[in-house]
Parts: sequence; structure tokens; C-alpha cells
Amino acid sequence: MRTGSAGSAVIAGVALADPMKVATNPYGLVAQASLRALADAGLSPAEVDGLASTSLGTLAPIEVGEYLGLRPRWIDSTAVGGASWEVMIAHAADAITAGHADVVLVTYGSTAKSDLRRGLRTANLNWGSRGPLQWEAPYGHTLIAKYAMAARRHMHEFGTTIEQLAEVAVSARANAKDNLEAAYRDPITVDEVLSGRMIADPFTKLHCCLRSDGGAAAVLVSAERARDLPGRPVHVLGTGESVSHVSTSQWGDLTSGPAAVSGRLAFERAGVRPEDIDVCEIYDAFTYMLLMTLEDLGFCKKGEGGPFVADGRLRLGGALPTNTDGGGLSACHPGQRGLFLVVEAVRQLRGEAGPRQVPDAKLACVSGTGGWFCSSGTLILGAEAP
Repeated sequence: MRTGSAGSAVIAGVALADPMKVATNPYGLVAQASLRALADAGLSPAEVDGLASTSLGTLAPIEVGEYLGLRPRWIDSTAVGGASWEVMIAHAADAITAGHADVVLVTYGSTAKSDLRRGLRTANLNWGSRGPLQWEAPYGHTLIAKYAMAARRHMHEFGTTIEQLAEVAVSARANAKDNLEAAYRDPITVDEVLSGRMIADPFTKLHCCLRSDGGAAAVLVSAERARDLPGRPVHVLGTGESVSHVSTSQWGDLTSGPAAVSGRLAFERAGVRPEDIDVCEIYDAFTYMLLMTLEDLGFCKKGEGGPFVADGRLRLGGALPTNTDGGGLSACHPGQRGLFLVVEAVRQLRGEAGPRQVPDAKLACVSGTGGWFCSSGTLILGAEAP
């Protein structure tokens, strides 16, 4: 049963910035994506009174607002890693329902790849060693190593194979084939994934997301306001958010994460079940991240993720098309990918995905993950009003 005001807020516009070989200014990517999203919604910057942004500068929503010439009366800068954008969209939907804002712009830009090429120190994902991380930093326990260790635990406990994990990367590349904006589109095989350079056992290079620049934006309004706009709105039917840990020693179960909570809340609030979903957009910084998140969201039982993904189920034309643009493994991963998941889901529900369109897509599950399964935000989006 639906609870609260599910479905009263909609996503009226989405857009991406142009892929660039070299980008020097993340604010420029933010501006391009934001203006395009507003135009897609049929709105002007002057109508924006809510702004959500993070990961830029010291005072992210203030600096982004100034750059765009906005003076919002509602702001959000939730910073929980890659799940931030799903969480901020949930907050924006609540703000619109409560009447605290009429038009909310959610926006992001990153020059992560270009920064790395220029040798900037902040480009190497240095998480620092203050607070709880001081107890792990001396041992060189990197972000990738934490995911790799969790993957090994799943393999040990449930018999998940490295070939099944590799199929996640192969499926992502198959989906990227028809996405002209994807960084990599040439097909790959399971053998090619397995034979790649080892990064952190059991992950070879193709088990890991790429590094890119990019910008994305989404515009939310009320369902009532959307009736006067030209585009087809996508309804926010249910949301959920949850956090778990930051210290690996405080992670209770390496085979499960906070998506088990955020997913349950989102599905309950939307009044739908995993088997009702037509398309998924799930954060895939590593192959294991996607497999475990599918289990936590209830698309299969715990421990059955390996067989679930092994038969091409995630590919376009499969039983559960997932990461239809190629995901972070093949399309783009500009530091944090959560907002790009939303853009692709909206395009699918509007029927605007071109050759990668999932036929008659009505319901989408979007789930972002932050840190090393530290945070999760899940959205259930619908092409139709509840």
C-alpha cells in the first residue's frame, strides 16, 4: 500500500552535458546539463527556487547557485557518496510535496578524468585518514580492495564464480553498444574480462568502472505543475535511503548492504514489487556492487545473484534490462554516477532511449550506492501517475 504523498512530485526534465575529451571546469558541465534539463522541462532558470548539489567546492549548493545565477529558497547538499543523488531527489520530492519549493534543480558535474590527466592530487580518490579511517589507512586498505574483499566473501559463502561476476561487465558493454555517448562500445567476452590486468583480487580491470568527466541534471516539480509543461513527466512513486558503516570492521555482513533497507522502503512506499519492474539503473562501480545490490533489492534471493545475472538477464532484450546505457562499467563514471542513473531511467520511461529502448517500460528501479556499501538511496519511478 502506498504511504504518504508518493507520486505527487515528478521529474519534468533531464539532461547530460556533452562528453568531452578534456574538460577543465566542472561548473561548465553543471551549467550545460542544468540549462538543457530546464529547457527539457519547458522552464527557465528564473523559475528555479530549489537547488540540490554536492561534490563541488566548499559550499556546493551556494557556489553552484551563484554560478548559475540562482537564489534558491530551498537547498540540499547531502553528501553520502554515489547515493547522494537518489537521496537528494527523495528530499526534493518531499520538499515539493510540503510546498517548500516549486521547481527543484538537481545537478552535478565532474572533471575526474581530466583532473587525473593533469596530475591533480584530489583526482586519486584519497579518502584521508582522519576519524574512523585512521584505523584502516595504515594498512593500505583501498576502496577497491574493500569491494574485492566483499566479493571474495560472497564467492566463498555462496559459490559465486568469477565468470558470473564477469558477465555483469559483459552485459554492460552489450548495452552500451547502441549508446553513442558511451565511452566504450566494442563487445567484450567473459574470457577478456578474466584475462585483464589484476587490480585487486578478484577484480581485473574490466571488473572496475571507468573514469570519465561528465555532467547531469534533473528538474522536479509537482504533478499539478507538470500539467502545464510540454514534456511527459516521470512520477516519483517511492523512495528509500539508508546508511550502514564507514569502518570495514563495523560492516556486519560483507554480503549485504544498506540497499536492503532503502529498497524495501522504496518498494513499500511505491506499492509495487521487484517483479513489477521493467528496467533497472543500478550503481556499478564494480561488478560485485551490482550483483549484491540486485540481491538486496529483492530481485533474487541472497546468494543467488551469480546465477541470476549469468544468463544475459541484464542485457537489453533480457528479463531485467539493467544499466541500459552501459553503466559505470562502459558508459561513464565521472566521480559519482548516481544522477546519471536517474537520467537514463527517465529517458526509458519516456520512451526516448532510441535503439536501447526497453519496450513499453512503465516502472524503473534506480539505486545508488556510496562509499564501500556505506550508503544507499533507492527510487521507484513510474511513467504513469499512481
